[in-house]
Amino acid sequence: MAINLDNSLGFILNRTNTRMKNNLLHKFKDYDITPEQWAVLNRLWVRDGIPPKELAELTSKDQPTTVRILLKLENKGFILRNVNPEDNRSFLIFLTPKGQELKHTLIPLAFEVLDKATRGIDQNKIEAAKDVLNQIYKNLEP
Repeated sequence: MAINLDNSLGFILNRTNTRMKNNLLHKFKDYDITPEQWAVLNRLWVRDGIPPKELAELTSKDQPTTVRILLKLENKGFILRNVNPEDNRSFLIFLTPKGQELKHTLIPLAFEVLDKATRGIDQNKIEAAKDVLNQIYKNLEP
């Protein structure tokens, strides 16, 4: 028996995720920011001074991927690494003023993508969809 991919939840989720990422990538291209970098910046805008391991967890990325993202953001001047005063072997990630300023530009662009994605959909349906997706995510925990 073959699976109808067009009606498969996994395929639909992946296809939608790809389209959302591509829309964000297009919106952020003038600022040289990827959706993955955006996720890290967004977490730092909420709480600055986070260890890389925690950032990996908060963005659902593995540590090597997170380290690569952090290196790119550091090279662009958006973040800096400071030695953790509680553990000299580790670092905390902080936004630079340039990284803080980006918040005021990128957040409205992200909302444009979200508004486009949810256009014509009742807010109750959006909330129900988020609830279902979060439950699926929890169900798939290792």
